Amino acid sequence: MCLCPLELAFFGLTLEYRNILFTQIHDLVYHGGGGFKHEEVYNMPTWMRNFHIQKINEYMEKKNNEMKKSQGQPVDNTRVHRPNISPSSTFNF
Repeated sequence: MCLCPLELAFFGLTLEYRNILFTQIHDLVYHGGGGFKHEEVYNMPTWMRNFHIQKINEYMEKKNNEMKKSQGQPVDNTRVHRPNISPSSTFNF
């Protein structure tokens, strides 16, 4: 009987790594705005997948921070501005 310390990891991916890989594939395909296909992400180098995921996270954090800032300030878009014309020059009575 041969006792190999690597066992299943030598011939394939561990279950933990497979979960990480498929989570990354899902995140890039789903949150990538249609810019990625499953096959492209699956064959993409690990460093490139991590780079794209990091950029998507930075974008989403920036977007959330801007949304929080905008919600904290009162919005005054309903006020109607009148033209700068005095009433005496409008009517000749």
